[in-house]
Amino acid sequence: MSEPKDTLPDQEEQAVASGVHNFSKEEEWVQPEEPLLQERLEWFKDQKLGLMMHWGPYSQLGLVESWALSDDDGDWSRNDIDWTDDMEEFKREYFDLNKTFNPIRFQPEKWAELAADNGFKYFLFTTKHHDGFCMWDTHTTDYRITGPDTPFHTHKYADICRELFDAFRAKGLGISAYFSKADWHTPYYWAPGMERGRHMWRGPSYDPEQYPWLWEKFVEFTHTQILELLTKYGRIECLWLDAGWVRAGRKGQDIRLGEVVEKARKTQPWLLAADRTVGGPYENIVTPEQTIPEEPMNIPWESCITVGNSFAFGFDDQYKTARQLAHILLEVVAKGGNLALNVGPQPDGRLPGGAVKSIRELGAWLKVNGEGIYGTRICGPYFTGEWAFTCKDSITYAFRLYKSEDEAVSQQILIPYTGSVQRVQLLGLDGPLEFRNTEAGLVVELLPTAAADQTPITHAFRLVTI
Repeated sequence: MSEPKDTLPDQEEQAVASGVHNFSKEEEWVQPEEPLLQERLEWFKDQKLGLMMHWGPYSQLGLVESWALSDDDGDWSRNDIDWTDDMEEFKREYFDLNKTFNPIRFQPEKWAELAADNGFKYFLFTTKHHDGFCMWDTHTTDYRITGPDTPFHTHKYADICRELFDAFRAKGLGISAYFSKADWHTPYYWAPGMERGRHMWRGPSYDPEQYPWLWEKFVEFTHTQILELLTKYGRIECLWLDAGWVRAGRKGQDIRLGEVVEKARKTQPWLLAADRTVGGPYENIVTPEQTIPEEPMNIPWESCITVGNSFAFGFDDQYKTARQLAHILLEVVAKGGNLALNVGPQPDGRLPGGAVKSIRELGAWLKVNGEGIYGTRICGPYFTGEWAFTCKDSITYAFRLYKSEDEAVSQQILIPYTGSVQRVQLLGLDGPLEFRNTEAGLVVELLPTAAADQTPITHAFRLVTI
């Protein structure tokens, strides 16, 4: 991923304030021509909630994933490096982290069970971040979780991608494979002895146009890795490609992505691609990061947002509450998107307790309110801050968002919806509610018990329109 937020904001309503980089525009999105891919994009839009995970040797340090390796990104990624000022020594230490990465408390079935039981519909996992460490049994490099220098390579769950993908599929979740197009470990990308010297940036250490033979080796290396994942690891719904600076026209960094995606589609014709920020026919899904678009979008999109402070595990992480997470999900869905909610696993293989607590509480909320989330589409008035609207068939769902436990709940609520309504119900309760139409919307009478209880995360109203 790119630059994350450093801290959680103080105000509940500012849980997600702004993103870390631009995302592709709605009007530039290219619809696939293949009917199967169009069908799969509708499937994707039905899912609404995915569980994302950033995990690798960097989790041992609690850093911003592998970003501190890039000298040009050091101003924001090295704030927590307090044990050395020698960045060359740090890089050597970093690339040795595989020798101590031994997550023996890893239990893939428990992760999958947590996700399935709490309303997640697909799983998005970092098969490889920019550092080049592979979390699957690749044959392209020894810098992998099953490599001889990695102590976990003898464990029964050593092929982490396989274990996770199988466990989550067994629970009915789709699989999305995160893959970094950049690779700072292979000498085909950060080649030693090139003109950049030791001061590295996120791109290659050389000009691909001056060294086409070396760049071609990198392209072949990348294609081989992608095809391993897409031909040997079962059904993959989406190839989710990070490192948007690796693209045609950007200093010659054309990896011929279309070539490898089309090759993979011969085996997996349903495969979606999310070539982040690049645009064109292989960015089937637009992916805002740590932000939610200001306006609704009628294209497939997915905001990746962290439960904690950043994407990877942090020792001092603060975790968003279930109230915050539900409100984020509602804003995303009301604007037409999916939410990829990210958790950074601990280096020992467990999920952080604070994140698990929030996920379970979100799951409890979804058990009551999920009807108005999954399989819905956007409808006016969309999202107003206090209200989020979704629709499905002849039903509109209106969610009243309560920002804090201290917010007063009125027994009489004005829903800013002026469409024709035949019946109003509250999700989680039986029977209709009394209501009347006004110029400003629907005035609904809550049952005394609904108004008297502790301030809920939301009140969700089912508005039957025919």
